[in-house]
Amino acid sequence: MFGRERHVDSVYGRTVQYEAAGAGGGSPTGALSSGGVPKMQTQIQFFIAVWLKFFFIFTPFFALSMFLSLTGDYTERRRRRLALMISLSVAVLCLALLFLGRQIFDLFGITLNAFRVGVGALLFLSSVSLVHGRKTAPETQQEEADIAVVPLAMPVIVGPATTGTLLVMGAGLDQVSERFVASLALLLAVACVGVMLLLGTAIERGIGQRGLNILSKVTGIVLAALAAQMILDGVSGYIAAQAAATAT
Repeated sequence: MFGRERHVDSVYGRTVQYEAAGAGGGSPTGALSSGGVPKMQTQIQFFIAVWLKFFFIFTPFFALSMFLSLTGDYTERRRRRLALMISLSVAVLCLALLFLGRQIFDLFGITLNAFRVGVGALLFLSSVSLVHGRKTAPETQQEEADIAVVPLAMPVIVGPATTGTLLVMGAGLDQVSERFVASLALLLAVACVGVMLLLGTAIERGIGQRGLNILSKVTGIVLAALAAQMILDGVSGYIAAQAAATAT
């Protein structure tokens, strides 16, 4: 008789259901499940998990602080135009990385578990920088269109840790519906950051630079937890793969 075993992917906030025969291994059924919970509800949970995860990985309060410091002599209208350009640049970069993840892994022969551990380490370093207030953006004298991409879109918002996380997620999503939901959640996270940039002057007036620094530190703590979880997932996935290989 075939039994069912559930594996919880805690990084993406979803539950993947496996079919196993006796003590042997199994493979994903391809459908998301959560012990009888309707698929639509599971997709909503997945959407919310991806949205919240990337909102924090984008380090929005640090990005806002850098945005305000680099546009100190800009008019309000010019700041808003730049915020829209940054949001568009981030959206294009993120979607490209999300959909190219599997191809990049195949090209370089990198396993998903190994990349999870590496990305988790980068994410942890980013979180430490935020908590200690050492994360800085390079000074620039570039034109408005240039600073929208570098350094504000990349590396301030889409840094190495964000890039790696997008590649890992893209490589781990097999179904078209999963990629669609993840893309929508990612775009919502980008939109939230964009709204923060559009309202940057009002936010700065409301909470001040000190408030932004405090919120950046809180973001760093959340990133540290995400980094630890990603490393644990990579290690446990590697151990499970080795155990399966030994059994066969």
